[in-house]
Amino acid sequence: MRKYQHIPPLRSLKALEASARHMSFTKAAEELFVTQAAISHQIKALEERLGTRLFERHNRFLSLTREGKIYLQQVQDVLEKLERASRTMAQRHHHGAITISVLPSLATKWLAKRLWKFQQKHPDIDIRLSAYDWPVDFKTEEVDIAIRYGKGQWPGLFSECLLKEDVFPVCSPQWLAKTPTGDKKSLLTHGALLHDDYSSEDWDMWLKAAGCEHVNTQRGTRFSHTMMMLEAAENGQGMALGRTPLVIDDIRRGLLVAPFSTRIASDMAYYFVCPEGNQTLPKIQRVRTWLKNEAAETEKLAQTLLAPHKAT
Repeated sequence: MRKYQHIPPLRSLKALEASARHMSFTKAAEELFVTQAAISHQIKALEERLGTRLFERHNRFLSLTREGKIYLQQVQDVLEKLERASRTMAQRHHHGAITISVLPSLATKWLAKRLWKFQQKHPDIDIRLSAYDWPVDFKTEEVDIAIRYGKGQWPGLFSECLLKEDVFPVCSPQWLAKTPTGDKKSLLTHGALLHDDYSSEDWDMWLKAAGCEHVNTQRGTRFSHTMMMLEAAENGQGMALGRTPLVIDDIRRGLLVAPFSTRIASDMAYYFVCPEGNQTLPKIQRVRTWLKNEAAETEKLAQTLLAPHKAT
């Protein structure tokens, strides 16, 4: 037997509820934006389906039969439950919490510093920030959005470029001041180069672009995480290769400086990623729009603070 085969069309139940509430097919039709004839037809079809009369038709008014009163009560209970369930589901898509998966470096150096602005603009959405190095699995993890680092090719997922980056040396102002002659390139020859193990672009690539290939890049401290390397640079321990989204705020605050004008355009970028189709859900769309606006502001800040010369 087919499941739910005795359930009548929802429009018939709504017609019953509205007609009983107004005791008028005409007023029910006005409320439901249909004709009086349509309401009358739906009620008649419902009565035939149930095998009983629900209304007594009088010249100027309607009244419910005994069976109609019993059935109406049950229908009202069902419609109210449907209303609550639908309203709750709609609110989940517009309000509530959103979990964002992001690399620890971008979370610390860029996203976490800006979340207060989103909360001010959208107080009805709570952000849950989940920072770890491995890519999120949307099928097994309770994550709504990810900001992934790569080239934007993830089958089955919607991806949109969010933050591009340039690669260039950064150091603390104190470290730069160690060059009494003003020859900044001597920092590369005699200073400590800091490295991380995550980047595809490295010191050899930048030095070649800058015409400083004589520098020994095998020396210096190596870090497993970019955040650790940048922290060491801020504390005057040497010169690191910075990436625009990760260092631009510290450059603005004077914690880091970019002594050289040469920059390498990275072939990687940060992408907004979510399951295909979810990007248009109202709640996710609000976060997506805000992230894109913040990324645009970051690009403007970089154009203002960094020298214009760029190597590709």
